[in-house]
Amino acid sequence: MAELKTKVTEQAVSDYLQQITDENLRKDCQMICQIMEDVTKAKAKMWGTAIIGVGDYTYSYSTGRTGDWFMVGFSPRKANISLYIMGCKADEREDILSRLGKHKTGKGCIYIKNLKDINVDVLREMCEISYQNLKK
Repeated sequence: MAELKTKVTEQAVSDYLQQITDENLRKDCQMICQIMEDVTKAKAKMWGTAIIGVGDYTYSYSTGRTGDWFMVGFSPRKANISLYIMGCKADEREDILSRLGKHKTGKGCIYIKNLKDINVDVLREMCEISYQNLKK
């Protein structure tokens, strides 16, 4: 079976975030990072060249294969910010998504333009749910 290409790197998250030229996007990403670190009590790490992941999670398949990933994470993309909050199972939780604010969903992630379009308390709640579910 193929090995996962996206892995933890040595790049400093703070250096990566400082390279974001759009000031509003940079501040939003710094806030998202802080929320995720507060919730998980873990330090953010770079995964590959553009994903920030927080909290360590080892998943396993029924075949016995395992892999390492993060509990919550995000990536500032050109069109939007991709939020990776898989443990929340948001795709099954319309009650949460309906309170989040302006967003789009995709396979395994939630897309937002900026923090002013969403309810940050709901984002924190989603991170909490994901963290609690994945740490079990």
